[in-house]
Amino acid sequence: MATHFTRRSALTIIAGCGASMAAGRAWAEDKTGRVIYPVAVPVYQSQFVADRIGFFKEAGLDCKLIQGGSGVKTREIVASSQGDIGIGDVTHPMQLSNRGRNGRILMPTDTRSSSVIFIIRKDLKDQGITTLEALTDWKRPDGRKPIVSVSSLGGTNHVWSSYYMETMGLDQKVTWVGTGNVDTMLGSLKTKQVDVLVSSQSLLNDSVEQGWGAMLFDGTDEAIWNKYIGGKIPVTGHFTLQATIDKDPAKMQAFVTALWRASQWIKAHSPDEIYDVIEPYVGSTSRGANILEITALKKVADYEGTIDAEGFARGGKVWFREMTGIKPLTIADVVSPGFVEAARKAYPG
Repeated sequence: MATHFTRRSALTIIAGCGASMAAGRAWAEDKTGRVIYPVAVPVYQSQFVADRIGFFKEAGLDCKLIQGGSGVKTREIVASSQGDIGIGDVTHPMQLSNRGRNGRILMPTDTRSSSVIFIIRKDLKDQGITTLEALTDWKRPDGRKPIVSVSSLGGTNHVWSSYYMETMGLDQKVTWVGTGNVDTMLGSLKTKQVDVLVSSQSLLNDSVEQGWGAMLFDGTDEAIWNKYIGGKIPVTGHFTLQATIDKDPAKMQAFVTALWRASQWIKAHSPDEIYDVIEPYVGSTSRGANILEITALKKVADYEGTIDAEGFARGGKVWFREMTGIKPLTIADVVSPGFVEAARKAYPG
């Protein structure tokens, strides 16, 4: 039976872990860092765990975690060198490379998306709109197309949900808008400013519990994913600029080592234990909603931190299309596997 941590016990474990591992520092000493994540949801938990358990500190890093506000804003912060490392859709470093910034994927965190759940307004579901096709046949009271909300245009939710809609021939029958962070995303659905919100399990659960949201289409379901996508693909990953790597390779190794250790800690712990550690970062949604999402993330997590040629090729049909505007890249163009390989040798999973 899984052990349940209270917040106090979680903090005790964090403190104890930091003390016991202090002698393990080998990668960097007293280096400051800025770590960027898009919004306050568990999909970015490896950064939260690395901070809360103390893996950044043990790698010699004095880190500040900064919420970007969306995947696109996270990319912009990393591109401007105001952030050392970001996490988000793997298309972000590809976008950077296409714009001459030479983005690099350092370590993927999953094998399929956990954030492509289409959440419809409950009043529309009650009217009989139960499929994406039915949604696109419906018109708003002013005659406009249905409005579909994502965190940011060009971010993870948009890339993958638009691919589903595109393969069904429905993507031009809706209006896409970006609505930002958790509070504003949920608020836009609650107030009926949007008709569908594409997001994660935690936001679905909270909207259902509040009585103004319902499931329309689950793009995270393995059978649906395999039907339209075809198998494992790196969706989310830690990324940076080649220029940032060149400036201080040892510092980047410290980041990746800490994040690798966080992924292995996540693998070894229960959703309840994980939530008790990351709660300060994801407190905008309920404990129950977050634990559901963390449980779902365990099913799609990449605990090896690798990208193989088959998965990269499979992802190409999603990444390199008109909607993203990304020109084709090779795996060597954008993936830097050496840091995670070194971390794996230092801390075998």
